[in-house]
Amino acid sequence: MAETRFEVELTQGAEDDLEEIHAYLAENRSTEDADALLDEFIDIIETLESFPARGAVPKELDALGIREFRQILLRQYRLIYRTAGAKVFILIIADGRRDMQSLLERRLLGS
Repeated sequence: MAETRFEVELTQGAEDDLEEIHAYLAENRSTEDADALLDEFIDIIETLESFPARGAVPKELDALGIREFRQILLRQYRLIYRTAGAKVFILIIADGRRDMQSLLERRLLGS
C-alpha cells in the first residue's frame, strides 16, 4: 500500500518569518548558525509530507476551542500549520518567547 504524501506549502507570511529569523541570526550570530537553523526547519517541514498530524494544537488556540491548527517546536521557535485535504499550509514560524496570543489572533484569526 502506497504511503499518502502531503504537499507542504509555506505561506508568504511563513516565508517572511523564516527570512527574518535567518537575517537576524546571520547579523547577530553568524551565517553558519543561521544556515544551520534553516536546515533544521527544512528537515522538520519535510516530515510533514508524511506525518502532518504529528504536531500539537497550540495551547492559545486550544483554550479558545480552535483545534484545526497544529504546531511543531524547534528550539524556541514554533512552526504553526494547518492541513487541508492533501496539503499542509505552514502559516507562522515565530520565536515562542513573543506574545503568541496576539500574533496568533492577528495572523490566523484576523483579529
